[in-house]
Amino acid sequence: MTHEKPIRVLVCDDHPLMREGIAAVIAIQPDMELAGEAGDGREALAQYRALQPDVALIDIQMPEVNGIEAIQAIRAEFPQARIAVLTTYRGDARALQAIRAGAQAYLLKSALRKELTEAIRALALGQRYFPPEIAAELAKHLGQEVLTQRETQVLQLIARGHGNKQVAGELSLSEDTVKGHLRSIMDKLGANNRTHAVTIGIERGFISL
Repeated sequence: MTHEKPIRVLVCDDHPLMREGIAAVIAIQPDMELAGEAGDGREALAQYRALQPDVALIDIQMPEVNGIEAIQAIRAEFPQARIAVLTTYRGDARALQAIRAGAQAYLLKSALRKELTEAIRALALGQRYFPPEIAAELAKHLGQEVLTQRETQVLQLIARGHGNKQVAGELSLSEDTVKGHLRSIMDKLGANNRTHAVTIGIERGFISL
């Protein structure tokens, strides 16, 4: 099934080379056209407002306003927006965050060329698009407890090399409270120690380095 009018696509990524690569793929599709580009989350919202594209591709990691915040802002104003997330992360927590924010597709930058056009067409038809490895990752952790916002903050600081005392000072908590959060984090992630918890946290996309 093809569109009579080309599918208008907005590309939001802070790397110009990434935008150029995606634009080049779109340019050779007879049923698509590049509506515009944005380099950060704030620009993404402004461009979406101005262009109202059929599909928006939004990078998760962007300066100032990140992709998740941009998606939430766009969906709040345009509930019908069709949005695909672009990311280098395959972690289930990151994917879940994007879905909750309102994304209907999740694309790994490593597999873009193959899946990009399929995802754009699926979104334009009102469908969702999740690559098999992301769907499998989500299914694997389905029903597992997610980290709370506070636990995520604690784990992020530990990943930066902070000891319990520093974490406590940074978050205005007692050391005992930090230890309690750590126990909970290790329990939820099935980790043997702090380092293991950080590794799992990064893999699953709860935190980033």
